[in-house]
Amino acid sequence: MPTDIVILLDGRPFEAELFDTPTATEILRALPIDAVPEEWGDEFYFPIPVALPPDETATTRVNAGDIGYWPPGRAVAIFYGPTPLSMDDRPVPASAVNLVGRLTCDPVTLRGVRGARHVRMERR
Repeated sequence: MPTDIVILLDGRPFEAELFDTPTATEILRALPIDAVPEEWGDEFYFPIPVALPPDETATTRVNAGDIGYWPPGRAVAIFYGPTPLSMDDRPVPASAVNLVGRLTCDPVTLRGVRGARHVRMERR
């Protein structure tokens, strides 16, 4: 069963859920997480204190609203639109991510916080 979380970008809340997967469980154990977000096209990503390999959910096929764990960067990636590798409106990660959750709000609303300097991920 998914676990409700909130992602705050510069204090603005975005509702989300983490799936019931081993990687998502490890992320839940690390919450709350505070970090400085980076941007890569319409993707926010930030380092977390979790180090895991790719798992059975690892993929490069994601949708706007998906939340992934990026093993090479030990980071969470939140996709809300095209990235530099995109050929259309669909985001494409730099490399495979473990799918760990999804936004339950409209992903396009994240465009309103581009340039955010702080991210906090916590249980709701």
